[in-house]
Amino acid sequence: MKKITALALTSAMVLSLAACGGSSSDTKTSDDSKKASKSDVEYVQDKGTLVVGITDFEPMDYKNDKDEWIGFDADMAKAFAKSLGVDAEFVEIDWDNKVMELDGKTIDCVWNGMTLTDEVTSAMACTSAYCNNAQVVVVPSDKADKYQDKDSLKDLSFAVESGSAGEKAVSGEGYDYTAVSSQSDALMEVAAGTSDAAVIDLLMAGAMVGKGTGYENLTHTVELTTEKIWCWIPQRF
Repeated sequence: MKKITALALTSAMVLSLAACGGSSSDTKTSDDSKKASKSDVEYVQDKGTLVVGITDFEPMDYKNDKDEWIGFDADMAKAFAKSLGVDAEFVEIDWDNKVMELDGKTIDCVWNGMTLTDEVTSAMACTSAYCNNAQVVVVPSDKADKYQDKDSLKDLSFAVESGSAGEKAVSGEGYDYTAVSSQSDALMEVAAGTSDAAVIDLLMAGAMVGKGTGYENLTHTVELTTEKIWCWIPQRF
């Protein structure tokens, strides 16, 4: 197994960085982490930019009317980059390819409301979780009363982001689904009537559906899973 390394610095939000991976001893892990941290920091500082992999995921990462990336995670990434003395550069990625992008060094980290799973921790280094989340079902508001528990969902067709926690949740329940490129696309499928429901992050649902949003005719109902998540993932070398 390749060594896991991380950008072991403290951001403006005081995120604690924890290496998630195997090691022969605690002492060796500590020594390796210190060496790796220095190497990774120098790598980013020499470039002058921290390249951050993201997707369009309001309220975590999204563009304002000036075509600038903003949001909870985007602002944290900017603050962290500033603490390193570099600029943050945001690159929109295919969520399914996040590990490949990190391994290929086309990005330095993923800062996009990442769900902390066994698959993630076995492959990459990550910070402590800094927010709670859930995977929720989004349906048309006028049909919400019909879908208030998991059993009522079994005959629906779902749209989910490929490679996401939402896809894992739907697959685990045995529901029929179509994988799309983003959570935003999953919402569009429901709004267009091409899918009966979507499964997206609760944080996104709170910002994107319901009264006063672009999807006023949609609402969220059942929570399929709850998660301790929202870690960013430093680059693996």
